[in-house]
Amino acid sequence: MDGRNLALVVGAQGVIGRNLVRHLEDLGNWDVIGLSRRAAPASARARHVSVDLLDAKATQNALGELTGVTHVFYAAYQDRPSWSELVEPNLAMLANSVSAIEAVAPGLQHVSLMQGYKVYGAHLGPFKTPAREDDPPHMPPEFNVDQQQWLSARQQGKRWSWSAIRPSVVCGYAVGNPMNLAMVIAVYAAISKELGLPLRFPGTPKAYDRLIEMTDANLLARATHWAATDPKCANQAFNINNGDMFRWSEMWPEIARAFDLEVAPPLPMPLSDVMADKAPVWERMVERYKLAPNSYSDVSSWRFGDFVFGWDYDVIADGSKARRFGFHEYVDSRAMFLQIFKDLKTRKIIPRA
Repeated sequence: MDGRNLALVVGAQGVIGRNLVRHLEDLGNWDVIGLSRRAAPASARARHVSVDLLDAKATQNALGELTGVTHVFYAAYQDRPSWSELVEPNLAMLANSVSAIEAVAPGLQHVSLMQGYKVYGAHLGPFKTPAREDDPPHMPPEFNVDQQQWLSARQQGKRWSWSAIRPSVVCGYAVGNPMNLAMVIAVYAAISKELGLPLRFPGTPKAYDRLIEMTDANLLARATHWAATDPKCANQAFNINNGDMFRWSEMWPEIARAFDLEVAPPLPMPLSDVMADKAPVWERMVERYKLAPNSYSDVSSWRFGDFVFGWDYDVIADGSKARRFGFHEYVDSRAMFLQIFKDLKTRKIIPRA
């Protein structure tokens, strides 16, 4: 590779992996291999490998020739019905991919592990805020914790290092992703407008007024690259968020204005229920507005929307450790949402009007 870095981005088709691949390509001194279950086209500087990471033998075969990999960026995830059921598959995918690369890539320098605020118990209920990287752990099961413990133990005595990146809710462009809040809001707002309805916050009443923060996918990509290449960050965990906090009661009217909608009082309603029958509406919209031919299931992340909009407690973490170590970038969350909606319209994912 003539001194160039070679990145293996595991989970390259998700909202995190997709933006990380693009960022590394734009830097110019990286070659990129994207890894995911779904097939994807190659680009000018990136090629794609498709494999089921739960199959250890298939993973070894698929990655066996990637001897030049210098950095592994792990952002893969498989959903399961319960927290306990998440542990086995997600730990196995990490172990299979890292073990396969470590066995063939003598120049491996770093493994970056994507985590989240589940490390702090944010998914379970009110937790200590602002959460900090050295907060004590909570009662298992929690696959993020198991993954970091496995990675830390695996690294002992090795030349490569690791980092653990902990974003808040990640917002960016991706289709067919089960955890994409920006897409939830955009499609919900577009369908509300199509039906002649005002935009109502669908979450719990308390959630409307609690503090929350987001992580822009492009900011996250830059932070992930920084942590993977700055020697000071070796074997460290970092909270990465936009740097501001907001309440939905303030943000929701801004979102409504972006879609030229009126705001009506919040009304708690499970999106996974009330949006379940909207596929015919979406199909008519695709035809009427000549949208990209994405299926309703590919643009629907209603279960994740219900999850986030149900947080009736503050969801914030202290991002000062990353700043102390040298990462000082930030993103205005309002501007982030508006830019994502503009991008989705440009890509013809949602109507322009």
